[in-house]
Amino acid sequence: AAPAEEPAPEMPAAEAAEEQAPAGAMDEGAILASLTGDAGAGERVFRKCSACHMIGPDARNRVGPRLTGVIFRPAASIEDFRYSRAMQAMGEQGLVWTPEVLFEYLERPRDYVKGTSMAFAGLRKPEDRHDVIAFLASFE
Repeated sequence: AAPAEEPAPEMPAAEAAEEQAPAGAMDEGAILASLTGDAGAGERVFRKCSACHMIGPDARNRVGPRLTGVIFRPAASIEDFRYSRAMQAMGEQGLVWTPEVLFEYLERPRDYVKGTSMAFAGLRKPEDRHDVIAFLASFE
């Protein structure tokens, strides 16, 4: 008789989903559900951004573009906003504002996009970046 096969160890759901989907094709909803930030705390962090950006159903462009629906939006894609040449180039190269990209960008925007017109120095604390991204994600 053939030896009995041992059952495969239980794989965490996130790993199983990644294994079944091609790389980079993870469902946007699953990505948003995996965000670790606190949207309430992110609302407080966003006050630093609100001098230049608006978010919500009545948001308008100001010095910076409106941020409603920014998660998974291609960079430099709001037609009625005038972006820097550097940001336009990033959009043309395919930059998309995923949570991971925003996390890196928000640490030091001027280092991430050389030549951006965004004057904000960035959010140094990782928890502040996680929180503000969770807040941004709550506005589609």
